[in-house]
Amino acid sequence: MKAKREYRRRADVEVEILDALVDRSEEGMTVFELRSHVEVDIDEIEGALGNLKEDDLICAEMKDGRTLIKPDERVVPDPEEETGEEPSIVDRIIDRLPL
Repeated sequence: MKAKREYRRRADVEVEILDALVDRSEEGMTVFELRSHVEVDIDEIEGALGNLKEDDLICAEMKDGRTLIKPDERVVPDPEEETGEEPSIVDRIIDRLPL
C-alpha cells in the first residue's frame, strides 16, 4: 500500500519511507528495518525522518526496548477508498513536478 496522494509530493526518499511505513502501519518499523526497505544511506534516512517528524507525518514510540516509527494515521489511505486504478498520465506528471 502507498501513502495518500497528497503526501507523495515530497523528496523521493521521504515518499519511500512513508510507503514502507504505511505497509507496516500497525506494527511500525525500526530505523534498521526502514534502511532495508529504502535503499539510501543512513544519513539520508535520518534527514528524511527529521523532515517527516517536523511535519508531523510520523511518530516514534518505545516498545519492548525498541524505537518504532509509525506513520500518522492521516497518511495511511483508507482501503475502502482505494479504486485500484492506475494513476493517469496527468497524475504522474503532477507527482513529478516540484510543487
